Amino acid sequence: MPLNFFIALLVVLILLSAFFAGSETALMSINRYRLRHLAKHGHRGAQFAEKLLKRPDRLIGMILLGNIAVHSASSAITTFITLRLWGESWIAATTGVLTLFILIFGEIAPKTLSALYPERVAIPSSYIYIVLQWILFPLVWMTNLMSNGVLRLLGVSPEDAAEHSLSVEELRSVVAEAGALIPQRHQRMLLSILDLEKATVEDIMVPRNEIIGIDISEPWDVVREEIISSQHTRLPVFDGSIDDLKGVVHLRRVVRLAAEDKLDTESLLTLVREPYFIPEGTPLNQQLLNFQNQKRRIGFVVDEYGDIQGLVTLEDILEEVVGEFTSDPATSMKNVYADPDGSFRVTGFATIRSLNRRLGWKLPVDGPKTLNGLVLEKLENIPQPGRRLDIAGYDIEITETRANAVKSARIRPPTLIASAPKAKKVRAIH
Repeated sequence: MPLNFFIALLVVLILLSAFFAGSETALMSINRYRLRHLAKHGHRGAQFAEKLLKRPDRLIGMILLGNIAVHSASSAITTFITLRLWGESWIAATTGVLTLFILIFGEIAPKTLSALYPERVAIPSSYIYIVLQWILFPLVWMTNLMSNGVLRLLGVSPEDAAEHSLSVEELRSVVAEAGALIPQRHQRMLLSILDLEKATVEDIMVPRNEIIGIDISEPWDVVREEIISSQHTRLPVFDGSIDDLKGVVHLRRVVRLAAEDKLDTESLLTLVREPYFIPEGTPLNQQLLNFQNQKRRIGFVVDEYGDIQGLVTLEDILEEVVGEFTSDPATSMKNVYADPDGSFRVTGFATIRSLNRRLGWKLPVDGPKTLNGLVLEKLENIPQPGRRLDIAGYDIEITETRANAVKSARIRPPTLIASAPKAKKVRAIH
């Protein structure tokens, strides 16, 4: 045969080496979830690729057999061409050149290209490998039988392909790194859904001392005014104290009677629905399902002794996902008042989670749920007005106390502290 035929055959073998090397990298690095999505939508190549990846031991065995055959043939043909052209003394030199060519054009370059564009390489390659799988099945099966036997001695079962499932943290990273593929607002919502399991009902509940309701022990003029002027659609009904809770009433059912002055204790109690109680520590994702299953929109958080600690609504949980969606200015930044100097006056029962979410702060949330609790934990003493302390870089000054608790405090965020003159910079006082 003419020498040109062997030279052309050598070029073809180098190209085959590039194909095996590149397709192996592409198939092993392709996004399995993207591949599964394409396969479910009927993409033939994606279906082939997914089928091949279900048994990666067979796929790798087939690729290595092809690669070894190509390299062996390339070495033999190179030796033959060298003997025809220059003689035996040049065999070592030409073998070195061939090795360099295969390394660059048959390994590094195609593998780099495939790592950058795995989908473009892997899916077309799968058509070829599906055919090769049937042609080389006896040889692949024999070699895999021996290699899998070695793996079993090490406690590995090749038949069980690795499940590529994502943990919550990995899924959070995928969403956060989606970039322009997912709008930023949608990213925040998806991350908030994933974070629901980290928060409990105590993190978002309205504390018991903030619960607004109908006290049937008060004069009916006061009760009637409370019903008519209320900005809520559902109100708790109690007798003297929230501990003597009667239930929850929908104002749509009573406002007409109240406006006509036909409402009394007996008629009100007939409209009351029995209260729904939530154990403290219930995760928000679980409570969202509980609200759905129980057909409820409002619940009362109770501690281990059965005492009511606060109130949680369905809207509170939904706001954890979509953000503040109320148009009522009276509820915007509740318990927080901004001052012209950049500091904030905050009531002691404001929750740490709501402050962080609404103001973009990073106060610690792994301990107490309210500002009062956070200050008392760090202070380890009875709070006194004028006392200042540093918590996570936030300067907190107690401005008012009541019954050994922080009623209000002034908070200066780190950005405000950093911009202040050094002589006036707030330091921690313990």
